[in-house]
Amino acid sequence: MKISAAVLHATGEPFRIETLELDPPRKGEVLVRMSAVGVCRSDLHLIRGDTDHPLPVVAGHEGAGIVEMVGEDVGHVAAGDHVTLNWAPACLDCFYCDSGRPNLCETFLEPIWKGTLLDGTPRLSLDGRPVYHYCGLAAFADHVVVPQQSCVRMDPEIPRTICALIGCAVATGVGAVLNTADVPPGSTVTVFGAGGVGLSAIMAARLRKAAAIIAIDPSPQRRDLARQLGATAAIDGDRDTVDRVRGLTAGRGSDYVFEAVGNPRVQEQCLAAARPGGTVILAGLSAMGSQTDLPGAVLTRQEKTVKGSYYGTTDPARDFPIYGKYYQKGVLPLDRMISKTYSLDRINGAFDDLIRADAGRGLIVFDEAN
Repeated sequence: MKISAAVLHATGEPFRIETLELDPPRKGEVLVRMSAVGVCRSDLHLIRGDTDHPLPVVAGHEGAGIVEMVGEDVGHVAAGDHVTLNWAPACLDCFYCDSGRPNLCETFLEPIWKGTLLDGTPRLSLDGRPVYHYCGLAAFADHVVVPQQSCVRMDPEIPRTICALIGCAVATGVGAVLNTADVPPGSTVTVFGAGGVGLSAIMAARLRKAAAIIAIDPSPQRRDLARQLGATAAIDGDRDTVDRVRGLTAGRGSDYVFEAVGNPRVQEQCLAAARPGGTVILAGLSAMGSQTDLPGAVLTRQEKTVKGSYYGTTDPARDFPIYGKYYQKGVLPLDRMISKTYSLDRINGAFDDLIRADAGRGLIVFDEAN
């Protein structure tokens, strides 16, 4: 079938809206009509060349839509289901899956990083030449074919813009607080970065009844939004940041510090902002090949813990519907972090807005997803 998609042909170039050929779903695969896709910094890494990936590629990995067709041996979703896409499909039968850590499943890493679906081949082409899938999803398109493992059924009463956010920003930020750190009530929490992931972490910290939630971001608009979503203080992230965090936490530093940017310099600030015995959670995705100086002398003498949080230590089949219910109950007001929506042909402007970092989360919307 013919589809419209945003294609990245070379790093540093803008997306081009192209008409591609999309093959039908094969065994274990699902055709989804896309409703909404988030504009995420991980896609920006792809554009800038910070993430190594085969090109040309259709990016987009934070998406939701409606199932239109299923291939052979697909059992847990059917035509008409509303689904959030999961960019870390799990086999459910390996060491990590059996250990309750499907976000770390290694089974499908090779085809995902080769830009294919799980059988090692793409479903997209342009003039007979292959076009690759980012994260096995290629969600910046009006239709996608994805593995059934990438589909999580959602309550159709939840707006699909919200379902899209749950697929990455919310899972990463909320999951970092609830799953990776398991923040207890009464804790002091600092979040560096108030984009989609950071704002999600702030909402989750409020959900966990943290005693203090400090947001750090250079954007006045994002700091204001962070306060609206639960931050008890918001500061601009200058060179006095660590001292200001300590001033807001009885001179000690925070119990839990979340890095939601993916910047090595900011990660180093996070270590300094954590109290002795505190925990730093790195939830932002750094550029491939980057390095962070986290001195062992500090870690040892101050007994600080540094934890990585990949996809918020999420079990998508379990957690996505839970986060949707939290939204419906009003305890995760995810709609308030949506700053702007765009049609697919305005995708380059959407990334310009992301780079300016002057608002919350932008979304590409294909239909009546709101």
